[in-house]
Amino acid sequence: MRRLDLTFSALLPPLDFIVLMLAALSAYALRFSSYFTEIRPLLTDIPFGQFFSTAAIFSLVWILLFTIAGLYTIRPLPLWSIIGRISLASTAGIMLVIATVFFSREFQTSRFVILAVWSFSILFPLLERVLLRTVRRQLLKAGISHQHIVIIGQTTAAQDLAKYYRSNPVHGMTVTKVVKSWSDMTKKELLSLHKKNTLDILLLADPNVSRKRALEMIRFAETNHIDFRYLADVFSAAFQRVEVSTTAGFPIIEVKPTPLDGWGRIAKRIFDIFFASFLLLLFSPVILLAMLALLIEDGFPVIFQNPRVGEKGGSFKLFKLRSMYRKFSIGPQFASSKKNLQYEKELIKEKSIKGGPVYKIAEDPRVTPVGKFIRRWSIDELPQFWNVLKGDMSLVGPRPHQPREVEKYEDEARKVLAIKPGVTGMAQISGRSDLSFEDEVQLDIWYIENWSLALDLYVLLKTPLVVFAKRGAY
Repeated sequence: MRRLDLTFSALLPPLDFIVLMLAALSAYALRFSSYFTEIRPLLTDIPFGQFFSTAAIFSLVWILLFTIAGLYTIRPLPLWSIIGRISLASTAGIMLVIATVFFSREFQTSRFVILAVWSFSILFPLLERVLLRTVRRQLLKAGISHQHIVIIGQTTAAQDLAKYYRSNPVHGMTVTKVVKSWSDMTKKELLSLHKKNTLDILLLADPNVSRKRALEMIRFAETNHIDFRYLADVFSAAFQRVEVSTTAGFPIIEVKPTPLDGWGRIAKRIFDIFFASFLLLLFSPVILLAMLALLIEDGFPVIFQNPRVGEKGGSFKLFKLRSMYRKFSIGPQFASSKKNLQYEKELIKEKSIKGGPVYKIAEDPRVTPVGKFIRRWSIDELPQFWNVLKGDMSLVGPRPHQPREVEKYEDEARKVLAIKPGVTGMAQISGRSDLSFEDEVQLDIWYIENWSLALDLYVLLKTPLVVFAKRGAY
């Protein structure tokens, strides 16, 4: 999903609230202006404070009605559809106002104010959206926030689509390449484009492609976290989540690997910021005490910055409380990092309790006494709430692994890189280190495909119970 569309969609609710308040205040100012009071004297006086608070409440009701009317979809709506939906929602809103006036003896208002509010509540949000559409259109025309697309197919449709995108930059698509057919050479070219950040979407526009080739393309797109789309008549494979759009008269279907797109992504980010801030404040005394204990035990640094692989293969520094002796620690913070890395490889061969690309060393001799305690109770993980606030991680998701571990991933395992890694996740509440790597991957893929805020809340609530049970902690 284009960042520009996500940004504009996230701005709509607060902007709608502002313009709806302006609509109400404009109606009030118009009715109580000297010009109107001379033409039609006031029969009832409505205190401004009462009117303002009532307008704020009904503006929130309007936002709910706009939501029900489908005005907050991520993909831009046609202007005629926006006009109809705003008119319908605002009419329903003014009916609620009239009903409130009718049934409430304490609430007083003016018929003119009601009519003005109704008119302005249609006009102001419409003007706001026209302005946002104009800004968005100009940004896309300038090539800002474009997605790079590769079209595959030796067909007229493929050429027509490429020509259409190139001549209509307002659709936000930059055609990087048109490929006639799928082959190993094509895969190498596309991987090269992906590494240069010039491939975001793979569009299959060949109705004669074999099912085997089509599924290969889908696997390639999923493995490398590239959006996959195809013309509606290419093949009849069934997917749980698809989205249909029309471009240049061609119906195009986009495969959605996760509900974590559009508003789902925005909702999860808001959820993360709110709860991460709360949890960081809640556990700050515990973090400070642990830092003090580590400082007394083995000196600085007490915060360990560990390189990890995040969403779509990006790298970031994960914050943890250092649980190993400095003389054995690995990373740019420590002088003997290379020697310590070799020692770790020897320990992995001797003591790792996990197979596959990920290791877990039981009874690790490098861990300090304080380190053992904070690992046992997962206190060493608490600084990762900073990673969540920074946007590197989410509260819930697949656990992030080190680059040298990710290099050994099979294609299936790379699907877990589709979203931000989490402080906790399905694997952490289902056995922690006792699970095999393959089981972890399957649980994380299930989470990605079935995400919801309710599921995130369930995982968060269950995590402390698992920590206290001390199962799978080393």
